[in-house]
Amino acid sequence: MKYTIWGIALFFVVTFGAGTTFGECIEGNCRNGKGTFVYADGSKYMGTFKDGERSGKGTLISADGAKYVGEFKDNKLNGHGILVRPNGVKYEGHFKDNKIHGKGTLTSPNGEKLVGRFKDGEFVGK
Repeated sequence: MKYTIWGIALFFVVTFGAGTTFGECIEGNCRNGKGTFVYADGSKYMGTFKDGERSGKGTLISADGAKYVGEFKDNKLNGHGILVRPNGVKYEGHFKDNKIHGKGTLTSPNGEKLVGRFKDGEFVGK
């Protein structure tokens, strides 16, 4: 069952245009180490890299202004993190393969909270 909160469907899949490798390393070591990479669409990643992929802790700012601060694995949002969308919706909790997944808190721009478990981007219960 899909839940709706604040008039938006809670299928909250994270989409960042920074999934491609087209762009430029502007600082540090974007192969194996810490660096800053700017993607062709204007997205920017600052954090750790392993074998040229986002891995470990970092910050990803998408071209539309969404900001994710947290853990990466296999070039995807995986682990604990905080995502703030341009519309003010905030999610803090666990991610798996670029989707909210596990325990977390979704907060609306006016402060209403939905706390519980998420699976593949959908709220499944407290």
